[in-house]
Amino acid sequence: MTTRILKYKKSIVITFLLLTIISAVVQFGVPVNHDMVDYLPDDTPSIESMDVMDEEFDGAVANTRVMMKDVSIQEALNFKEKLEAVDGVSEVMWLDDVIDIKTPVEMADTDTVESYYEDGNALFSFHIEEGKEVETTDAIYELIGEKNAMSGDSLDTAISQKMTGQESMNAALILVPVIILILLLSTRSWIEPVFFLTAIGVSVLINLGTNVFIGEISFVTQAVAPILQLAVSLDYAIFLLHSFDDYRKETENPTEAMKLAMKRSFPAIAASASTTFFGFTALTFMEFGLGADLGLNLVKGILLSFISVMVFLPALTLMLYKWIDKTQHRPFMPSVYRVGKHVMKLRVPVLLVVLILIVPAFLAQSQTNFLYGTGGHPEHTRAGSDAAEIEKSFGKFTPVVLLVPKGDLAREEELVQELDDLSQVKSTVSYVDTIGAGIPPEYLDKSQTEQFFSENYSRITLNTTTDNEGDKAFDLVENVRDTAADYYGDDFHALGESVTLYDMKNIVEQDNTIVNILTVVTIAIVLLITFRSISIPVVLLLTIQSAVWINLSVPYFTNSSLVYIGYLIISTVQLAATVDYAILLTENYTYNRKRMDAFAAIKKTTNEKIFSIGVSASILSSVGFILWATSTDPIVSSIGLLLGRGALLAFLLVVLLLPALLLIFDRIIEKTSWKPNFFKGK
Repeated sequence: MTTRILKYKKSIVITFLLLTIISAVVQFGVPVNHDMVDYLPDDTPSIESMDVMDEEFDGAVANTRVMMKDVSIQEALNFKEKLEAVDGVSEVMWLDDVIDIKTPVEMADTDTVESYYEDGNALFSFHIEEGKEVETTDAIYELIGEKNAMSGDSLDTAISQKMTGQESMNAALILVPVIILILLLSTRSWIEPVFFLTAIGVSVLINLGTNVFIGEISFVTQAVAPILQLAVSLDYAIFLLHSFDDYRKETENPTEAMKLAMKRSFPAIAASASTTFFGFTALTFMEFGLGADLGLNLVKGILLSFISVMVFLPALTLMLYKWIDKTQHRPFMPSVYRVGKHVMKLRVPVLLVVLILIVPAFLAQSQTNFLYGTGGHPEHTRAGSDAAEIEKSFGKFTPVVLLVPKGDLAREEELVQELDDLSQVKSTVSYVDTIGAGIPPEYLDKSQTEQFFSENYSRITLNTTTDNEGDKAFDLVENVRDTAADYYGDDFHALGESVTLYDMKNIVEQDNTIVNILTVVTIAIVLLITFRSISIPVVLLLTIQSAVWINLSVPYFTNSSLVYIGYLIISTVQLAATVDYAILLTENYTYNRKRMDAFAAIKKTTNEKIFSIGVSASILSSVGFILWATSTDPIVSSIGLLLGRGALLAFLLVVLLLPALLLIFDRIIEKTSWKPNFFKGK
């Protein structure tokens, strides 16, 4: 196979470059989905409720709010007409929809009035059509000016649509020079980093282009997958070219040197790619489609990176290897560091520190205050300050809609009264509230009843004062569902942002268990096959999993909220991406252990491999911190911070804890490995 690759090198290079150009063009036609709700399974209760609502009623649940300051009731009514005329806006609701404003507002229920109009400020809630978020919110901003405020789900989606592509570009513009600098410091040729980045860059672009066959990708995948693929698989190219460089010193024939390099580096690259591949595969088993979407893209990316490094890079290198020769420079940094003896001196303190930290870290990482949506916007942004202003004037507001069987107004009135008594329900909007249970709907004009009744259902809207998520919001969702069940059994539907996030919470918590078990089991199997040992996979997984737990426990100890999707993805990604460091060190240790005792083997291995592991960790950590620094999206930003910190923690534990564990369990490793051939001494 290697002979054929090298024989047809020109054809291979041309083919890959053509595929890259086509993919670079095609990827602009791949739609990006910014709505997390679309990734919930179809049989989720809140999704089924939305489908029923769409079938039964023309209107949808309000997803945006606008506050107009210092307006009279008449001015507010005039503004409502202008708002209704904006393309993409529907179901505008204000005070005139819930009370008869021809009578003095002082005579109406105070809570109801203050939900819409207070101290001269008017609050309108409405629905923005899916797919029109950007142009509609832009038009509304133009209508309301700088003085007034807007917030809501659709605005969040519009901001995400505007920012994700631009922020990915910003991250890449910072990241590529940083990676080039790291690679220049770690290589002996000015042009070599370009070869590394070309090989992986080609696979990244082909991966983006092949998304056209999937149909669409999530905004998280668009922001994270290309950069993560680059960072995780860059090692494969480094392994191959460093091996080629070594064999160039042994043979004058570049083709022969590349053959030997491909043969020697294949097991290491295959093992590295396999652990990452199977780790990312676990994400594809998530019921929540956002994780599955990212997992599929990363799995595809790792496979394409592996093919690119083993097929495209050897062909490209043999065509242009003279450029490497002409651009040699002296090493900026030594590749061997005499730190082994110092690491060995630290083994007891490191073991004690990790033993002290590991149990509280394991417990804390699951007790963090999680966010299941996207989180809020920073207050220095227009969206953040607007949301704060609306909340200051009208309090928190999360509408919950109930659909109950139509026909029994007496039962509906009892239900509404009981719901109205819930402490977090500020007001209710229903037929029995607005018109009254004593007036039969059939006596009224359809225009007066269509917002309350469909062919089969009666609609009740609850204006709640909770956040859209959190313990109080989720307790209220359970109370509303339980109360409705007391009156109608299973024959009702609840929907709204807090209801959807409650369902999302239940689904992703189940996903967490499945994904973590699958990740650990699949990586353990790869390690078992790679090292032909029962104990080595346990030692390696314990090392990296400790880094994962410590990383994910930081938000708990710093009392900060963590976006759960970020937590779920990073618990898999960090393990899959950084276990390579442990593989590299352990492979070298088992090789050296055949020639010397355990203590000497660990010292030599640490001296030789700390630099290579440091280069990989610094690239992955840079990727994470740059994503965190450049992204305004809370999900992408949290993934970046966790990834950056996780790569550093994995590096520290691999170079400090893993050597200590290998030394302690040396005899057990020897007894539980197939033909270890360890050095026995004199």
